[in-house]
Amino acid sequence: MKTRIFSVFLLALGLILGSDAPARAESVIRFGHFPNVTHVQALVAHHLSRQGKGWFEERLGPGVRIEWYIYNAGPSAMEAVFANGIDVTYVGPSPAINAFAKSGGAEVRIVSGAANGGAALVVQPGGGIKTGADFRGKRIATPQLGNTQDVACRAWLKAQGLKVTQMGGDAQVIPTPNPDQLSLFLQKSLDAVWTVEPWVSRLERDAGGVVFLEQKDAVTTVLVSSVKFRKEQDALLRKLVAAHKELTGWIVAHPAEAQAMVVEELAAETKSRIAPELIRAAWKRIELTNTVSLPSLETYVKDAQDAGFLRKVPDLQTLVENP
Repeated sequence: MKTRIFSVFLLALGLILGSDAPARAESVIRFGHFPNVTHVQALVAHHLSRQGKGWFEERLGPGVRIEWYIYNAGPSAMEAVFANGIDVTYVGPSPAINAFAKSGGAEVRIVSGAANGGAALVVQPGGGIKTGADFRGKRIATPQLGNTQDVACRAWLKAQGLKVTQMGGDAQVIPTPNPDQLSLFLQKSLDAVWTVEPWVSRLERDAGGVVFLEQKDAVTTVLVSSVKFRKEQDALLRKLVAAHKELTGWIVAHPAEAQAMVVEELAAETKSRIAPELIRAAWKRIELTNTVSLPSLETYVKDAQDAGFLRKVPDLQTLVENP
């Protein structure tokens, strides 16, 4: 009887340990991105995760799981980092710099480049906008207050001699989620939109919009990690950054395959299908890269200061790390 009880005890102990060990060994990386073509690495990787062929999962080893989180624009993603809601995210440089400044350099790090270009200011056809001065009295949409295009728009308007406040001024900058911009533009409720791909190409193709100004070489997307994740999971972050860089190279070498994945992933995320030819058009405006240009980041700092979003910023050398 004692032997039987001891055997049952050992069996129970084995089941407990066996069921508990995988749970303790699992690492979860909470990964943010936006449904934009300028976040192509994320779109491809998220699509592969849905297919059970995760790019990051396969390269980070067993016991690592990716949880994907989708945001409209950078400020929302940075708020999630501050709230310990996500560990890493693709994001525009302005929200990353703003988060870096607000936290005194304590909360975020840029760990890789991702994309340049793919952003533009689109105006109504026949709207009479020919020069910067013509934006006086106009309504311009941007994706979110304080996001990269919002900051660039406000700084640019100021450089044209227009006074712009958060609520109005000589021109009205209206933070508007990307999906809503197209319908408002079609209704003539907006005179212009400063946004990123694929929304630039959609405004051109579906609403007859005209590109007034294109940010061909501007840093559009970077990969950001929370400092907490950087300190606690340094080895895992190094593997993740290496996988991101490998993915960038794969996409550059296989554009047709990557574009097909982007079409499918955007349909899953936005619940609307974007034509493959539109994605091909948007692709031409984007340069994928793993490098980060400090001079370009300094330009964004100046834009944010000119737009009234920032005063002092810690040394940007501290913001950019290469794990």
